[in-house]
Order: sequence, then structure tokens, then C-alpha cells
Amino acid sequence: MTLKTTLKMSAAAASLAILAGCASTSALEEVRMTAESAQADAAEARSMASQAMNTANQAQRDARAAMQMSEQNREEMNRMFERSMQK
Repeated sequence: MTLKTTLKMSAAAASLAILAGCASTSALEEVRMTAESAQADAAEARSMASQAMNTANQAQRDARAAMQMSEQNREEMNRMFERSMQK
């Protein structure tokens, strides 16, 4: 091989190496963007889960309050019935 051919081959190899490096960089950038998107989705899901938990806790508190009110009403009705039966 002559010096000219060797230089051409070296230039071609260098060009391929640079292109491969760019492809790797763009692939890494794409992976980074996908990871950031996944993190954002996970944060949104965590926020939604937290809101759902808060809503469930509030519903449970409301149900307990309704149950207490129902028991109080039942006791009052029983007292009223007992008083009416004593007359």
C-alpha cells in the first residue's frame, strides 16, 4: 500500500469513528430523555396516588362520622320508643 492509500483509509476510519461517536451520543441523549420522561410519569403517578389516598382517608372519616350519627339516631329512637311504651 502506498502512503496515499494509507492516508485515505485512515481518514475513512476516522470519519467512521466520529460518526459512531455521534450515533452513540444521540442514542445516549435519547435514553436520557426517555429516563427523564419516565421519572416525570412516576412523579405524576406518585402525586395521583397521594391524592387518591387523601380522598380515601377523607371518605373513611366521613363514613365513620355517618356511622356514629346513625348509632346516635338509633339510640334516640330506642329511647323514644321505650318512653312511648311506658305511657
